[in-house]
Amino acid sequence: MISADAIRGYIDLIVLSLLRARASYAYELAKTITEVARGDYTIKQTTLYSALKRLEAAGLVDSYAHTSTSGKPRTYYRLTPAGQAHLDSKLAEWESTRTLVDRFAQAASSPQPGQGEDVSAPQPGQSPTTP
Repeated sequence: MISADAIRGYIDLIVLSLLRARASYAYELAKTITEVARGDYTIKQTTLYSALKRLEAAGLVDSYAHTSTSGKPRTYYRLTPAGQAHLDSKLAEWESTRTLVDRFAQAASSPQPGQGEDVSAPQPGQSPTTP
């Protein structure tokens, strides 16, 4: 299970990416997030509603009233052109972030020869090359 702290900075990207495909309402978004995450993450309703309100206030999504297929009135959210541009930017940023984190994760899981030595700061009076 992925902690809420680990995913916190990516909620907007997740929501915007789902809205790229089609407009949706909060309950359906939450259900889709849970399904796509395959049990690794479940979004809290308060987290989702906060994200939707933040994205709407920023002009990245807009909302409208509509009746769902079940006949219930819902507030639907859809991506705006500004939201599409923001999503594209965030997806590029995510790729760079993932690449960087992967470098560290790979280095940590398989140290190269010569790595893993004591690299602590020299003691007072020691030069960096003095053992």
